[in-house]
Amino acid sequence: MLEFKNVSKRYQQQTVLDNISLTVEEGEFFVLVGPSGSGKTTTLKMINRLIDPSEGHIYLHQKKLSDYNIRELRQSIGYVLQQIALFPNLTVQENIELIPELKKWPRLKREERARELLALVNLEPDTYLKRKPAELSGGEQQRVGILRAIAAKPDVILMDEPFSALDPIARQQLQSLIKEIHQEIKSTIVFVTHDMKEAIALGDRICLMRNGKIVQIDTPEMIQQHPENDFVAEFFKQEQSQVEGELSGLTVADVLAFSQNPLVHQEETVSVSPDTALVDLIELIQAHRVVSVVEHRQVLGTISNDDLLHFLQLRLKGGDADE
Repeated sequence: MLEFKNVSKRYQQQTVLDNISLTVEEGEFFVLVGPSGSGKTTTLKMINRLIDPSEGHIYLHQKKLSDYNIRELRQSIGYVLQQIALFPNLTVQENIELIPELKKWPRLKREERARELLALVNLEPDTYLKRKPAELSGGEQQRVGILRAIAAKPDVILMDEPFSALDPIARQQLQSLIKEIHQEIKSTIVFVTHDMKEAIALGDRICLMRNGKIVQIDTPEMIQQHPENDFVAEFFKQEQSQVEGELSGLTVADVLAFSQNPLVHQEETVSVSPDTALVDLIELIQAHRVVSVVEHRQVLGTISNDDLLHFLQLRLKGGDADE
């Protein structure tokens, strides 16, 4: 569907991309990952011609990108950035309907699509349609940004580190959400991140880049089991150890001490012990929203998604979660 053939990009004496070739299959979730300066964002921006190659060609549906009408090309490609670019003077509905309106969709069809998409990301349409971006949380704004990118059912969706500015819980929620959306809409997604853990969680295939070159393209499993060289192995290890280091030693007991929930046991909630690791708690909260903490058959309390989110926000900012 999408193919780079011997593509290079230079700015005067600086080579940003050095003779890269790759293919992205239709419907694939393809992740570009690598350290800063590796060329991954430049590669992404070439797909909607925000940047043109110095050498080589890029093909979409076996047709050179340079042969497309640039306006029509960009309207057929969704684009989600790290810095949310919602129009502040427009409502959520108007932001989502932007590209469908440019494509002359009828008003009722546009509104139906906006409602359908808001429901898809668990934002109640009647509550959110008329809100302005300033009335939304960061995670909600990013959800609307994703919806705007997919509203007109594009063939390709480009995502440039869209979750890196979010807190850990919102980031995990949106990672799960974008995987569900991908399975639902079947569009091709090209996703840029510097986080190998995120790449492995999301990608059907991963393209690891360094200094403008492709180091390895493979499935997450093959990259973990058969790294191409020491750089790939070390990059993966560093990302893993960084995440583990941030959460190392924290348990359910740390969060429970901060929780304001009453000591009410809900039969439908999953139960955990106080010494359950925080990383395991995060996964359970994602699935169940609320967990009960039980020790020696005694209910000590409950932990909600909001409790965990607030705890992590304070912890990662260096604050005292007990204050």
